Amino acid sequence: MTPPRPVPYLSVMPRGPRLDAPGVLHHVMARGIEGRALFRDDRDRTDFVRRLAALATTGAFTVYAWVLLPNHFHLLLRSGPRPLASAMRSLLTGYAGAFNRRHRRQGHLYGLGDVARL
Repeated sequence: MTPPRPVPYLSVMPRGPRLDAPGVLHHVMARGIEGRALFRDDRDRTDFVRRLAALATTGAFTVYAWVLLPNHFHLLLRSGPRPLASAMRSLLTGYAGAFNRRHRRQGHLYGLGDVARL
């Protein structure tokens, strides 16, 4: 007797909630949708870093390191009293709006959601 085949959509589980408490260290990453560029030039990179620094100045998180590559970025952050998801939403939404206006485009900028690892 052959065992039944697993049904693909039943065997995939959604990720669990992120652990987010003040003082937790996170590796955060986001990619451009369909592998597209998030940063086309120095002006884009400067805008992103300026927004990141502004949030850090408010105490939303502490930035230990960042890497900006053309189609994705990595951040090493320690969360502050504000939930990390809220701070990242503020950063990413603001940057996406500015990027879209500057480059005369519409639609989503990020693909597959952001990733935060402990």
